[in-house]
Amino acid sequence: MADDDDFQSSSDLEGADCYFSDQDDVLEETVLQVLEDGREEDCHWSVSSVITKESLLAAQKEDLRKVMDLLALREQHARTLLIHYRWDVERIFELLEQKGKERLFSEAGVTTIQHKGLDLPDSSDPVECNVCFENVSRSTVTEMDCGHYYCNDCWTEHFIVKINEGQSRRIRCIAPKCNAVCDEAVVRNLVSARHPDIADRFDRFLLESYIEDNNKVKWCPSAPHCGNAIRVEGDIYCEVECACGLQFCFSCLSQAHSPCSCLMWELWTKKCHDESETVNWITVNTKPCPKCHKPVEKNGGCNLVACICGQAFCWLCGGATGRDHTWSSISGHSCGRFKEDQEKRTERARRDLYRYMHYHNRYKAHTDSLKQESNLKETIQGKISISENKESKIKDYAWVTNGLNRLFRSRRVLSYSYPFAFYMFGDELFKDEMTTEERELKQNLFEDQQQQLESNVEKLSMFLEKDFQDFSDDEVMDTMSHVINLSNVVDRLCKQMYQCIENDLLYPLQRATHNIAPYKSKGLERASELSLCWDSDQSMSVKTYPEDSYAQQNLTANGSGATLPGRHSVILHGSSSDESGCSSRKRARTDGLGGAARFDLNMPAEVVDKN
Repeated sequence: MADDDDFQSSSDLEGADCYFSDQDDVLEETVLQVLEDGREEDCHWSVSSVITKESLLAAQKEDLRKVMDLLALREQHARTLLIHYRWDVERIFELLEQKGKERLFSEAGVTTIQHKGLDLPDSSDPVECNVCFENVSRSTVTEMDCGHYYCNDCWTEHFIVKINEGQSRRIRCIAPKCNAVCDEAVVRNLVSARHPDIADRFDRFLLESYIEDNNKVKWCPSAPHCGNAIRVEGDIYCEVECACGLQFCFSCLSQAHSPCSCLMWELWTKKCHDESETVNWITVNTKPCPKCHKPVEKNGGCNLVACICGQAFCWLCGGATGRDHTWSSISGHSCGRFKEDQEKRTERARRDLYRYMHYHNRYKAHTDSLKQESNLKETIQGKISISENKESKIKDYAWVTNGLNRLFRSRRVLSYSYPFAFYMFGDELFKDEMTTEERELKQNLFEDQQQQLESNVEKLSMFLEKDFQDFSDDEVMDTMSHVINLSNVVDRLCKQMYQCIENDLLYPLQRATHNIAPYKSKGLERASELSLCWDSDQSMSVKTYPEDSYAQQNLTANGSGATLPGRHSVILHGSSSDESGCSSRKRARTDGLGGAARFDLNMPAEVVDKN
């Protein structure tokens, strides 16, 4: 067989079955590694979409329609059911099979049995309200689906109290031990007749319940608030980017902090804050009360001090004492003798401080480097412009931009790996999870990978800072080969570090569960925006449109409109693939986000520098 028949071209690898000869081990290993990386991404697939003020109602209506169609419910009952189960449609479908419809409805407070007109007297005589015990006409009495009826004034007061207490989403019947949720249309009509502003607030609460009570939807934490919410389908332990440009952890709503878990990052930020100058001054100039543990400052020469809680203690050792003392000693107390345990405590405190300083200094160094390197974007764009205008055989400088993006992502991973190591191999969280030998072995393994990543990141930064616009073609080709090679190396090292963290460090834990957002070679994808669409029958639907053409290719390839999980596009509803009549409300990325500085995990050339 000819050699040309033994191999497929690289452009054919994605779309055709490949045959490898025995001499093509390197290419086979490369292709298998690419397929393995694809499977790893599928294990952590997630699709994020932006819900704006305009698309919030449509997104809520879509989930309501699914439940209404399946269970043959009215909108109010479908909303009550979804609020009770936190807008998890799939969960409702699962519980429907497990519990049955009757039990599913009763637990959520949904009453579908119509009692209207059954319990009210047939005569036109006044009806006695069982709350105010007044005789009122039948026209001023309202009966709920559960069969209980009261006068409109009592219902109205009940509704207003519940709305003001923040219970708009699930206003239950007045009757004792009645679990039924009141009809939202009745609530709206009665309250709006007396207090239209409270009725508007009630409608707003029902609308925002899709975000407030939904585990898969959260408000964007931007400051000032952009008004958007993010919905995630799939793995909720992920990092997302809002249409406003803010990138954050979807789980804890703080800045993106992978590979740290949310608990690690919370403890780390608190610890960094506690190590501020104010706390340092308190530590140096005060001592904690042995009873209430509040810091106490000494304002005199006597070593017997008293806290505001009334506890007296010795300033020298911090031990609790009585109040009797002389000029030279405290009655019944002596701390002048040296004690071995005091030396051990002092040494341990000093060692803990040095350990924290080691990780914090390296974390801050890489964070500062990331801030400085973000300024390279404008400089490199100028260098690329000069290089493209001069007489040279090299006209494509996309490798510079790609290398810069890779540098930003790998530098960010490297900086957050130090807070992770601080808690992973310390005593704060996992003291009893590992033996000393296991801890030392795993720490050496992690630090070896960390050092390799750090070394290659610094090399990549060095090559990108070179003045390649003044180089000859041979020197530019040499720099290009180094940048491309180092970009691939740091990407591979980041993947290996995440695999080590997930499989070797976090997975074996028995007493705690720590989830981290997965590493993505291409960086975070900006969430697609939901668009309001109208089908031919004028029914409203919600669609998620991608920001690149690749998703549209997936739509065409699949025919039905469904795409692979976790990929670029999700169509939530719509009987037709025709996109006519759909208004796409794309919002431009803005500069001023306010609040603390956050790092862009992608740093592409077209993105405005938020720094």
